[in-house]
Parts: sequence; structure tokens; C-alpha cells
Amino acid sequence: MPFPVTIVTPVDGPAGARRPLELLEAALIRTGLELRCFGDEGRYTERPGMLAHVARSSSAVLYGLHLTVGRSPDGPEEPADVAAIRTAADFVHAVRAHNDRVPILLFGEQLTARRIPQSVLSRIDGVVNAYEDTPDFLARKIQREVSHYLGQLAPPFFAALMRYASDGAYSWHCPGHSGGTGFLKSPIGTLFHDFFGENLLRADVCNAVEELGQLLDHTGPIADSERLAAKTFRADHLFFVTNGTSTSNKIVWNSLVGPGDIVAVDRNCHKSVLHAIVLTGAVPIYLMPTRNKAGVIGPIPRREFTAEALREKIEASPLIADKNRPIRLLALTQSTYDGIIYRADAIRGILDGVVDAIHFDEAWLPHASFHDLYEGMHGVANDRTRTTKTVVYATQSTHKLLAGLSQASQILVQDSADGRFDERVFAQAYRMHTSTSPQYAIIASCDVSAEMMAGKRGPALVEETITEAMEFRRTVIRIGAETPDWWFGVWGPDTPPRTGLPERSEWELTADAAWHGFDRVDDGFAMLDPIKVTLTTPGLTVHGAFSPPGTPSIPGVVLARYLAEHGVVVEKTGLYSLFVLFTIGITKGRWNSLIAELHRFKSAYAGNAKIERLMPAFAAAFPGYAGSGLRDICEALHATYRDADLAELSTTIYTEPVEQVTLPTAAWTAMAAGRVEHVPLENLAGRTTAVLLTPYPPGIPLLVPGERISATIVRFLRHEQILARRWPGFTGITHGVAGDDDHRTVACLRDEDTRP
Repeated sequence: MPFPVTIVTPVDGPAGARRPLELLEAALIRTGLELRCFGDEGRYTERPGMLAHVARSSSAVLYGLHLTVGRSPDGPEEPADVAAIRTAADFVHAVRAHNDRVPILLFGEQLTARRIPQSVLSRIDGVVNAYEDTPDFLARKIQREVSHYLGQLAPPFFAALMRYASDGAYSWHCPGHSGGTGFLKSPIGTLFHDFFGENLLRADVCNAVEELGQLLDHTGPIADSERLAAKTFRADHLFFVTNGTSTSNKIVWNSLVGPGDIVAVDRNCHKSVLHAIVLTGAVPIYLMPTRNKAGVIGPIPRREFTAEALREKIEASPLIADKNRPIRLLALTQSTYDGIIYRADAIRGILDGVVDAIHFDEAWLPHASFHDLYEGMHGVANDRTRTTKTVVYATQSTHKLLAGLSQASQILVQDSADGRFDERVFAQAYRMHTSTSPQYAIIASCDVSAEMMAGKRGPALVEETITEAMEFRRTVIRIGAETPDWWFGVWGPDTPPRTGLPERSEWELTADAAWHGFDRVDDGFAMLDPIKVTLTTPGLTVHGAFSPPGTPSIPGVVLARYLAEHGVVVEKTGLYSLFVLFTIGITKGRWNSLIAELHRFKSAYAGNAKIERLMPAFAAAFPGYAGSGLRDICEALHATYRDADLAELSTTIYTEPVEQVTLPTAAWTAMAAGRVEHVPLENLAGRTTAVLLTPYPPGIPLLVPGERISATIVRFLRHEQILARRWPGFTGITHGVAGDDDHRTVACLRDEDTRP
């Protein structure tokens, strides 16, 4: 059984108290239950990690509470009894903080409500007194609690899918592997079957299985699970999506936006939002975020969200003929890739009635509604004041920070006071973008991910994540303070070397704080999410100052290459930074291993270790580095960055004004019709791009189809080409640029198509 009954006996139990518990343990084993006992080692359950493990992995918890036998209920409490009850109360409270449903029973002699305080009684599921009933009867009572708990554990869809997969019925519908049997007819198929397991393949079914419900129609167990998830995430409506938040974004847009509609879009948006602009024929105006010289994207100034500022953008747009058209939708990245999140409540208030709908792209923020640190910082919360006229949407990647499988996503909707969400139109857009053959394992992971966050379980998981991230940050800062020469850093406020949760005020961006490096910041309008950790390397400040020659300088891409070869894969790489994402799956062992690997890198840098010894796989792929030392490579690449002032260049390309020449959808239409020219980099200045230009890293679109390519952007692309020739393996790439390192081109519109 994956969920044993956990028996906890405090170390201070009286002599002879063990015998009745031994009889009960034997009876529990006879019923077929698996046991896990903490005897004299019970002191370890006081550790938060152990308590969390007990709460999450037990089918029931039996806690031995030993009180003075025969004491008069009206007499004074024995000091030992007071201490035992306090210990039991602390234990029960700690377990309940992680799991509000697991059965907890007290075991002892003559335990009564007169001796157990209400603070304990209200949190437990029963009392088991030795000698009042036979051990076998007590075991059956506990078994009933276990069966009830485990039977209620799975949410509706996952429960239905497990029943179907274990039913043993023959499959006469697609997919063709028929529950995995088809794979067993081939050696490689058998290998595939054994790798993924029979349960996954038996659960891979088609929409002909009516008892599982329909994702496209939101019926049956799927609908039941979506309703439960909506309650958990505080939404009026919630819809599971199996094609990732890229598809969730397009569903929202196609349900609201049509050709010619004006949309206001965060320039820092994900490319799926820009794809949605192309698909819908919308006319975009852009809200411009700030950016520091280390490549970290900052917040959009508060004024950009006001009706006056949006009206100015409409007036200035060459693509909008009717300046009186309303703004149909405003889309905001919440949070940014680097962890900047806005005060969503303030934005909802500013925009209510100014735009028809707000779309918070919360791909990186599904955890925010489960902790007070983020209160007011997430878009949908139906227990807060509603907007009067504007409907609010949020799209979330449950697979990014929660426990969904890849592509698990969800759409949240909060009605306005006028109730303007049109579910009928939304349903058509949903069907337009959703496969008629969805992967049921992804649906189940959406279901399970939501259930994991229900009740007290979600806040406990998020609090653990925040705590681990803070401990990592504080460890990096402490090592840096204790190291005489150089060490790595973490971007964020210089948190004191204390323990516990962060103070929210420390993480709110203010104009007088030097750590963030942004030029324009409105006090208290945005904050840094502490679980999004940007690990910084020596070589560049947030204000764009490069380290002088002869001082430690470690480009981020070199460290990222080293870590990847040693089993540590980071989320994103900057010029002199790595993005380390803390999720509910991060453990102390994992981040401490990263710390240890950073120490090893530092030693290798100090000794100028040969690249073929330090990174043999990389050296085999790029033999030109054979014989080179790690420090030598870092210093030479750093000099290349410094000489080109790459920090300034990579900031300017994102912050300089952009000229819109024609609608994105018109540019795509020309591209699809073949009316484009593939222009070499040296001839690009002044041309109009027909494709998205997206540098990786960081993966944020630089230009949208239909926009003019500036001389600065050409300089960046040319420098990227030079870097690729000189530093193979240590450079990024801009999606939208075609060709090899010697001849790169960009698809541009012909002159006849460069009109609004």
C-alpha cells in the first residue's frame, strides 16, 4: 500500500504503555494494512519536513497520547499530562497545516473529552482507547477510516479514469495501440510499453468513452472536476486545457477579438499572444515595460494603464483609422519571466470600464492565490471586489510551478458585476483550438493538480516553496559575505540572514531601491516573486557596468553549459545570470546540490581547469576549445561582450521606439502567400519584417510582423552572427532569422505590402 498507517509514540510515554499498542499493531497487520512507526525516534516528527511527509503519505495517523491513568477528572492536572497534551496539540496542528483530510486518531487509556482540550478534539477524527474494545475491532474501525479517506482522495475525473483503466474491458476505439496491446507486437514497442507502464497506456483513450465525460463540451466527470477546481482557484468559471497556455491564450482571444478590434498588449508578452493578434486580425497598441542593463525585464509604469495614456497610444497609431473605437482587450504578462508581478487589484480598478476585458497571462503565477504574500497580486479572485463592467480572464500553466504534466493549463474567468462573460461564444473558441483527441493523462493531471491545492494543502505547498527559495537566497548571500574573493549573487533585495518567510514590503519595487536597476518604478505597484530566483555571476552590474580586465568575469552561458553537463538544467540564461525556478517539487537536497556544484565551478575557475576535463561532452561537440582553460574562455568571452557593450545593445533593442508599418495579420497573409523577400542581415535596416523576431535567450519577441527593422536591431543581429562564428556553443539564436552562420536572412515584406 503506498499510504501506510503512521503510528507515532512520543518518547516520554510511561513504561508498560507499549504493550496495548503492540496488540493493536498486530491486529492492523492482520487486516492487511501496512504500518509505519515512529517509536523512540518520535522526536524527529517535530521537524517540518517529517511532519509534511507524514501528512501527505499516510492513510491514517495514530498518535499515542499517554495521560495519568486513574486521575480524578476534577483534580489538578499533572505536569506530565499538561506537557503531553501540549505536544499532541502541536503535532495535530502541524499535520493539519499540510493535510486537512487525513484521519488522525488519538490512542491511549481513558482518553475523554474532559481531558482532551477542544483545540485538539476539533482537529482529530476520533479517539481509540485501549482495552475498551478488542484489538481486532479497533483495527477494523481504523481500516474503515482508511478506506473512506482513500476512497475520497481522487477528484472526479481522475477517479473515473482510474476505474475505466482498471476495468479490464476490451478497447474497440482509437487510439490504435488498444490500451498498450499494439506496442507489445514489436520489440521497440515493448520497450516503449515497459518504459511508460500499462496504466498510462490503458488510460490513453478517445472521447468515445462516455463515462469519462467530454472535454470539448465540459460534461460528466470533467465538468465536475472543473467546477471543483474553480472553487479551489477562486474563479467563477474554470476550464482545463491540454495544449498549454499558448493555446489557452488563443482561446481567450478568439472568444473576444475580431478583425479591426483595438487591443492593448504588454510588449513583454509571450509569443502566443502575438500569434493571437495575427489570428484575430486585431490592431495592437503596446504598453512598454522598463528594463535594466542586466537584461531583466521590469514593470510597465502605472500611467501606461490609464485611460488617458491608452487614448494617446490610439491617437498616435498609424494603423487605427477610427480613433473612437473602444479597446476590446488588454493583455498583461503576470508574472514576467523574471518574476515581476503587478498589483492586479489596482490594475483591475484602473481599467474597469476602460477596456471590455482584461487578460492576465499568469502562466508563471498559478500559485499566487494560495498565499498571503501574493494577496491582491493575481487577476482572478471572486472573493474580492468585482469589476463593474470589465470581465477578467487569467490563463495559467499548471505544469510550470504546480504538479501538472507538460501542456497542462487552465483558463479562469471572473464575471463582472454586469455578468458579461458569454460562455456560448467561449465554447466555440474553445472547440476551435482544442483537439478532438485530447490526452487524458494531461486532463487527469489538471484535475489532480487542482485537488492538490484544495483546502490547506495548497497554502502549505506554496509556503514550503517560498521557504526553500528564501533559504537558497540567504545561503548564496551568506556564502558571498564569508568568501574573501568572489562568489555568485542573487538578484533581489539583500534579505537579512534570518529564517522564515519574507516580508512582502522587502519585495515590493520602490524608486529608491538600487538593487533592481530599473529607471522607472512606481512605489508598491509591483513586486518580485521570491521563488523566481535570478542567480547572478561576476562580470556585470544591473546598471550595465562591466568588470574591468583581470577581475572575475563569468558569462552566464558558460556556467549554464557547465551545470547542464553536471546534471543541473536551468530555466533561462542571461548575459551574466541564470534563472532558477523554485516550484512545489524543489527540495533541500536539490538546491543544496546546486550550491555544491557552484563551489566546484568556482574551484575549476580558480585552477583554470581544461575544458575537455571539466566538460568532456561539450569539448567533444566543439573540439575547437580543446586545450583551453575555463578562466581563459570566460575572460575572452567577457572581453567580447564588453567591447561590443552588449549590455547596452541588448537593452536598447527592446526599449527603442518601434514603427508599425502594417497590421500583423496583413504581414502574415503576405508571408503565407509567398509575397516576401529573404533579405540578408546587411540589407535589413528599414525593411518590414514578415516574421516574429525572437532572441533566445530570453525568448521575448523583439519585433512583430509588420514592424520596421531599425539599424540598432540590425547591429544586434550582426553581432549575434559574429558571436556564433567566434564562440560556437556559447551563443543564442534569434528565431525568425534563417540560414547558417555565414549567410543569415529575414523574411521581409515587399514594398507593395507595406501599407496599413
